[in-house]
Amino acid sequence: MAIIERPSVTTTPAVIAPATPSSSLGTLRRPVTTGGWKAWLFTVDHKKLGIMYMATALFFFIVGGLEAVLIRLQLAAPNGKVLNADLYNQMFTMHATTMVFLFVMPMAAGLANYFIPLQIGARDVAFPRINAFSFWALLFGGIFINLSWFLGGAADGGWFMYAPNSGPVFSPSHGIDFWALGLQITGISSLAGAVNLITTVLNMRAPGMKLMRMPVFTWLQLVVQFLLLFAVPVITVALFLLSFQRNFGATFFDVAAGADPLLWQHLFWIFGHPEVYILILPSFGIISEVLPVFARKPLFGYPFVVFSGAAIGFVGWGVWAHHMFASGLGPVSVAVFSIATMAIAVPTGVKIVNWTLTLWGGKLVYTAAMKFAIGLIVLFTIGGLSGVTHSVAPSDTQQTDTYYIVAHFHYVLFGGAIFGLFSGFYYWWPKVFGKLLNERLGSWNFWFMVIGMNMTFGPMHILGLQGQPRRMYQWTEARAGEGFFNLGFWNLIASIGSLVLTFGILLFLINVVITTRKGQVAPLDPWNARSLEWMTSNPPKEHNFDSIPTVHHLDEFFHRKYQEDANGVMQQVKTAEEVLKELEDNADAHIHMPSPSYWPIVLALGMPVLAFGVIYSIPVAIFGAVVILFGAYGWAIEPSTAPDDDIDPPTESGTSMGVAHVS
Repeated sequence: MAIIERPSVTTTPAVIAPATPSSSLGTLRRPVTTGGWKAWLFTVDHKKLGIMYMATALFFFIVGGLEAVLIRLQLAAPNGKVLNADLYNQMFTMHATTMVFLFVMPMAAGLANYFIPLQIGARDVAFPRINAFSFWALLFGGIFINLSWFLGGAADGGWFMYAPNSGPVFSPSHGIDFWALGLQITGISSLAGAVNLITTVLNMRAPGMKLMRMPVFTWLQLVVQFLLLFAVPVITVALFLLSFQRNFGATFFDVAAGADPLLWQHLFWIFGHPEVYILILPSFGIISEVLPVFARKPLFGYPFVVFSGAAIGFVGWGVWAHHMFASGLGPVSVAVFSIATMAIAVPTGVKIVNWTLTLWGGKLVYTAAMKFAIGLIVLFTIGGLSGVTHSVAPSDTQQTDTYYIVAHFHYVLFGGAIFGLFSGFYYWWPKVFGKLLNERLGSWNFWFMVIGMNMTFGPMHILGLQGQPRRMYQWTEARAGEGFFNLGFWNLIASIGSLVLTFGILLFLINVVITTRKGQVAPLDPWNARSLEWMTSNPPKEHNFDSIPTVHHLDEFFHRKYQEDANGVMQQVKTAEEVLKELEDNADAHIHMPSPSYWPIVLALGMPVLAFGVIYSIPVAIFGAVVILFGAYGWAIEPSTAPDDDIDPPTESGTSMGVAHVS
């Protein structure tokens, strides 16, 4: 761990002796990270790792988007020839897998990594090296899944991978093996990240920051981490069973051996429905931060928003079987899960009411971030209303495996989760990079995305109710029908809409490039924000805060700038610059930050090697296991502090001011 001395901010690389003289690894040397690529490769800084998470997720977003466009081009006209049947199966499987596991989840994780320590007044996460390991495991797992494209074909069983179609008889290529093992690697990343962030929130909050003073984004991310902690092990078990069946002759889902394929469905959806809230709750948290700032008033009903988020996380465990109404569960099970599906709508509705009342009577400022936040409310409400129809079992049975379902979950996940993420991009970009994204381009970005999204997924309600099944790689003129409900017309509209949507996303990428090259430098407090992450420089210093703030209010930063006068009217008493200067003037004398480390990369790299060996060669798998053990051993004996940092200098009161990070 290196020392940062006031007033300058430096990190002292250290040459570290082995923890034990008998160490077979010899002298461990920390990588020198004064700048350049090494500063990113070996970093354990939560902000750099957050940026790396988000950059990786954005890359996979582009990949998943291109896969979606190919799907819509195939279905734009009858007897499509863009993709053959086998490649189409791979395309829709990998599109869903990429968007869920490699875009929305990592993007939310990146935002959580970057902003949770800032929002709670901490200098870093609890376990910085575990944080680095989580990122590298995600990256290597994502690359491993997509290697299948170049090694005989990608997974082709749908993102839900129902047995027995996912078995070796019906899918003899290795695509599903790459999928199952790659998701286990990304699952390890999610579990490690969840433990890290839960520990950070519960143990590293600034003085005075009670749980009910935390920003809503941090609160809902905390709920998400608990969902991950309990949901990921379920899918991990299912993936282990599938991998053993495909690679070692097990019969967990083999009907001929007396097994029940419904076991897979139960395991998958016990994970899969909490996963929906893992995807959407971070975006709920984002717009709960954005709406009060641009409505110029506090969030309406803060406790209700917090507790309804926790209720969503709790009730979400009791609705999984509404995905299985067509599987013959029986009337009692169907009735129970129908009622639970209706119940889950209540806490979600509470949030929509609170957001709407936050806007009501506010002095609305229509920035790009605000537009995307309002877009989420409208589009997610549409998706939620179509979702409630699935609580009616006869209706659900008719809709199952039609494009009505595709319309529903895209309104929820694209109109909800992704619009929320874009709101966060525009809101927090100046905090992360010190520049403002172009608002005019941002407005065009929003309108093309909202129009393209409705053109793409709105017609799918009609297609589904007219009986067009999901995963159909071609349709013919004979099946198109006539009049308003002509399948050919609505498929064409949906495909054109996908191109409009793609152009909208391209505008965002153009905005990023222009801003990076010659964007406007952001002022310290560009939005007149409310929470602690804005009580730092843009971008934040390595140690986040010169002195850890003491929190007295919800929206602490706002209350340091504004106070009530005798008439109860909020009046500005300080500027953001003055607030920041107070922190700098009272800066801590000794601020300890964790040193960089390469062991997280070594440990994470061993996992895809082991997985590759499971598919192709047991000796390669053994080598991968050795790399993992080597990385774990090196990590374990690497000192958590540099020799000169083992003991903090005492303060006048005789106490130490540094905080050791051990991971």
